[in-house]
Amino acid sequence: MLHGKKPTLLLIESESSLRRLIALGLQDQGIYVVEASEPTTIPSFDTQQLDLVVMDVSLPGKNGIDILKVLREEFPRLKVLIVSMYPEDQYAVRAFRAGAAGYLNKASAPEKLVEAISQVIAGRKYVTPEIAQALIENLNAPQEGAAHDKLSDREFQTLRLIASGKRLSDIAEELALSPKTVSVYRARILEKMGMSNNAELTHYAIKNGLVE
Repeated sequence: MLHGKKPTLLLIESESSLRRLIALGLQDQGIYVVEASEPTTIPSFDTQQLDLVVMDVSLPGKNGIDILKVLREEFPRLKVLIVSMYPEDQYAVRAFRAGAAGYLNKASAPEKLVEAISQVIAGRKYVTPEIAQALIENLNAPQEGAAHDKLSDREFQTLRLIASGKRLSDIAEELALSPKTVSVYRARILEKMGMSNNAELTHYAIKNGLVE
């Protein structure tokens, strides 16, 4: 349980039932939670009154990493904790590069979320052992980096969906984009990674642990 002043937290999660569940759990820990389904809510707040934003990395039609970069530019003092279904070793490094104060997998125990919130509000970064390992591996990686490191955050997200076996139309629906836009992302991915088809992309993603 948090002590001292009751912190104010903005929870951005597109799935309403999950958002309500998380909010109720945090309120039981003495945290004042404001719920939102998308980040457009933030400008309506006095961000000086917000102790923390907890945000999913995957929002309909938007990429949480891109949103995070914008938030850090517009509200540099605003602390953002990313809570995502994606494994730490796939998105955490990107999130920290974009300015996240912490990253936590949604599958983590509820008390881990409270621990992460406490640390971030106290002015520290929240880093799990898995994230620490990913950061170390990233630092020790060869200078040129892995092929998928060349991709933008949206391209990386599209790569994972392609490799998971989803059709471009399914990907377009999931990301709230047009099929044409997804095709453009696919073309960029193939070009940047020096590959020619989805089979090569899928083989690479599996080999590098980007999909289960």
